[in-house]
Amino acid sequence: MEKLNKNQEEIKRFTAKKKASIVMDIFQGKTTVSEVARKYDLAPGAIEEWMEDARRGMENQLRARPKDIAAMYEEKIKDMKAVIGELTLENIALKKYDASVGKEKK
Repeated sequence: MEKLNKNQEEIKRFTAKKKASIVMDIFQGKTTVSEVARKYDLAPGAIEEWMEDARRGMENQLRARPKDIAAMYEEKIKDMKAVIGELTLENIALKKYDASVGKEKK
């Protein structure tokens, strides 16, 4: 296997303007997620995330009273905290289950 040079190891970063251009090309049917992924050596999931961000941004801009960016981030943080809370409860339940099963085996 060929050793990667320093340039190949760098993380690819795109400006918001470049991401928007890529996403618009996909929305307009000029290219596909697969083509963009191959061209820029990106995971299709990353491109799909850009597309979802663009959809949310467009929806917000078309509202009668758009949310400001801070409110959008606060909403996203609230959703993530809810997921963290659910995962924490599951983790606690699994630890209790493991502890009880461990005692029964002894």
